[in-house]
Amino acid sequence: MTFHSLKRKKPQSDKLTFIRVFITNLLRRRYLHRLLVSAVSGCFLLLFFIFSLLAPSPVRHLSPFNDKVGSPLKSHRRLVFHVPANGSSLGRDLWSSNHAQLYYGCTNASDNFLNSNFKTHPNRYLLIATSGGLNQQRTGIIDGVVAAYILNATLVVPTLDQKSYWKDTSNFTEIFDVDQFISFLQDDVRIIKELPSEGGESVIPYSIRVPRKCTPACYEKRVLPHLVKRNVVQLTKFDYRLSNRLDADLQRLRCRVNYHALEFTKPIQSMGRLLVERMRMKNIHFVALHLRYEADMLAFSGCYYGGGDRERRELGEIRKRWKSLHASDPDKGRRRGRCPLTPEEVGLMLRALGFGSDVPLYVASGELYGGEETLAPLKALFPNFHSKETLLTKQELAPFAPFSSRMAAIDSIVCDESDVFVTNNNGNMAKILAGRRRYFGHKPTIRPNAKKLFRLFMDKNVRTWEAFASRVRTYQVGFMGEPDELKPGMGEFHENPSSCICQDTEAKGGEVTYPQKQTRDSLEEGSDMDDKNGDVGDMLEELLLPEEEEEKEWSNPLSNNMEQIQFLF
Repeated sequence: MTFHSLKRKKPQSDKLTFIRVFITNLLRRRYLHRLLVSAVSGCFLLLFFIFSLLAPSPVRHLSPFNDKVGSPLKSHRRLVFHVPANGSSLGRDLWSSNHAQLYYGCTNASDNFLNSNFKTHPNRYLLIATSGGLNQQRTGIIDGVVAAYILNATLVVPTLDQKSYWKDTSNFTEIFDVDQFISFLQDDVRIIKELPSEGGESVIPYSIRVPRKCTPACYEKRVLPHLVKRNVVQLTKFDYRLSNRLDADLQRLRCRVNYHALEFTKPIQSMGRLLVERMRMKNIHFVALHLRYEADMLAFSGCYYGGGDRERRELGEIRKRWKSLHASDPDKGRRRGRCPLTPEEVGLMLRALGFGSDVPLYVASGELYGGEETLAPLKALFPNFHSKETLLTKQELAPFAPFSSRMAAIDSIVCDESDVFVTNNNGNMAKILAGRRRYFGHKPTIRPNAKKLFRLFMDKNVRTWEAFASRVRTYQVGFMGEPDELKPGMGEFHENPSSCICQDTEAKGGEVTYPQKQTRDSLEEGSDMDDKNGDVGDMLEELLLPEEEEEKEWSNPLSNNMEQIQFLF
């Protein structure tokens, strides 16, 4: 190899060395950069992990039915629903109705209403055999008095149904004060305790059954001829056998019977007042809830609450009691508001309306379907939870416990005396109490707007509590027992006794004394206004509310078929 050849190769070797060094440095810098980026990222991930462990987890409120019938949205979207202990504010007094002081009960008869001494035929006797549970029988007793007046007959104290679902052996005198019943109505209808015998032998009455919602003309056509011929007639299965469409005087007679003549016996009244006193010891105000979430109610309604095959099997067996009961679509029933709310849903509604966890809650209910597991969410929302079984000793309750009607009567007194009454089903007890509370001062009566609330409950876990509560308050407008919620003539008369409620246009916010005991002579004041109210109610009913439409809108869908639902309160 020559000198010149070595000289030519040296520069080429230097270039290769330079390139190798450059590439090595470049790769080393990139490695260091990546290493640095990885280290920084790792630190951020570590910090995020530490903060996630230390941060408190969001509180969520889940219904036992959510996973079964709730929204199909993923569970992580439910974390926004946090129920506060203090609820929300309605912006008004929770314990009173607006403008209630402007209205008062008035049941005085007009001058055209004939006294029983002039009207009663000496040889006509009407017997009434009531049907169903306590409040269903109460409607029969009330309407029986009116039927006797229409027929110019003497009424024999009605007999109570002892063979219905409840199988209560109580008679009239064991539940109602019979002397008060007879004496208070003596100017309206002649009433006797027993049918007189003929020649020392018992008289066998002629039994017939009138159609449902029979009008006065219907009674004169179907019953009066038998009374004239046989003198003694018994009307059987007597529940809802009198029309809602009566003149004002007959409607007021209904009210005199319902709100003044029909009083519970002294033992029942004393026990009811004792329960009210014990609730008042918990707080100056309390809420009473007629939960009506027993297995028979759920079975009859055909509703489904996510209990799987077991629930379908158990409720299906109960449904077999009513052979004419058609199959129902559970989802359709809930969408239409025909299903009772679950205990938790009732609690959430009350919290959204402003009732905090410290509010005493009295629950009138039989044995709930699902037992304590079903009741637990409501107790968690309202731990100040009470019932007659928790407020009374076994010894105190013993005289009443074997008799379902007497137990229901005690619950009825507490619900009536409560500051706020909540009904979970628009059945017989709910309607009777709603009308009574309207008559005696329009005390708040909350009826869930189940049709609107259904979808809200289904989707509640994707809303904030504030949004949920706002919707509840909006949907409940018109369902809170306010004086102007129902127009005269709307709904069942026992729920909306508009002919028996007068307006004091001069009160202007002043106190009004609501009548506790009335006679024909003591009720002269306000009679002219009451006549006008009755005329307006009749006019509205005739022109705007055909009976078929009225029933669709306001009647309880579970009690339309009353022949099959005698078990309802």
